[in-house]
Amino acid sequence: MPNIEFGCLPTIIGSMPHTDPAEACSQVIRYLKDVPAWPQLPKRSFLENMYVQFSQGFPGVVIREKSIYIDRSLDLTKPLEKLYAAYLENNIDKYPVSPEYAAGLHNFLALTNLSPLAVKGQITGPVTWGLTVTDDSHRAIIYDDALGDAVAKLLRLKASWQEKALSKLSRNTIIFVDEPYMAAFGSVGVLLSKERVISLLEEVFNGINGLKGVHCCGNTDWSVLLDTSTDIISFDAYNYAQSLSLYPAEIKKFLDRDGTIAWGIIPNDEEALAKETVASLKDRLQEAMAPFTRKGTPFKQLVAQGLLTPSCGLGSIATREASARALELLAELSIKIRKSYM
Repeated sequence: MPNIEFGCLPTIIGSMPHTDPAEACSQVIRYLKDVPAWPQLPKRSFLENMYVQFSQGFPGVVIREKSIYIDRSLDLTKPLEKLYAAYLENNIDKYPVSPEYAAGLHNFLALTNLSPLAVKGQITGPVTWGLTVTDDSHRAIIYDDALGDAVAKLLRLKASWQEKALSKLSRNTIIFVDEPYMAAFGSVGVLLSKERVISLLEEVFNGINGLKGVHCCGNTDWSVLLDTSTDIISFDAYNYAQSLSLYPAEIKKFLDRDGTIAWGIIPNDEEALAKETVASLKDRLQEAMAPFTRKGTPFKQLVAQGLLTPSCGLGSIATREASARALELLAELSIKIRKSYM
């Protein structure tokens, strides 16, 4: 699929504070007509928690009260064989994302009268999922050879299934692989090599035919993510504007291959939101882009090859009114940037 020049159109990372999927979807399509995304609703149900939402069908998975773990005392041979068979045959319909795990997705898929440039979905990344979900002895399953490999294969099937479903709304699809745990990469708590991280991500990316993005909302070693085949790099430009500017050569190479940067410039914190205006956010965005222009990337190129988003998911915001405010600022900032520089 050819890369799209987004010109700083707005979209979201995924989560929203609503419990009613219809209300969340109507807020999305009101503000994000060009690149709408289906809303994840973690406050609606624990099944919509980002670590649980794509776990359905994983060998030995147990979801109890507000916890998720893998029960190693079960015989996992048959479920692992089933997963690998579906993977080898690319039988994505064996591992769908069902409505009780993603009410926002299924509500979104039923929308009519949309004419977007592209539609966006999202999935939890294999590094984050594998480090968060543990077995019954509290060991992260990413460190288990068989299960660590199975994580990426399951997520690849789920990403493919989701993309196929979204392609009914638009022939242009975007799937973000969300990797908040990449902020811990290189720390003593994460014993993964760069090569392992890249191979896990590529496994999931290989199931995505349209545009694929990777989102990390903290400081990370961006050279690792920029070494993958991702089309979009999504980062928290509100709190960590400098983090990406430490990699000017890698970013130049990424942009030269038509990559897109998603600037997470709208805060997902109510206190910060209340203080910001479209004008103050425009100044902040220009400041975040300035280190790149100083290193020779034209401002116009950054705008052309950009998306605008909140800094991270809006699910942590307390009220639906605050999320509407975030989306309103996002949409208005996009219009202002596009009028000024496109």
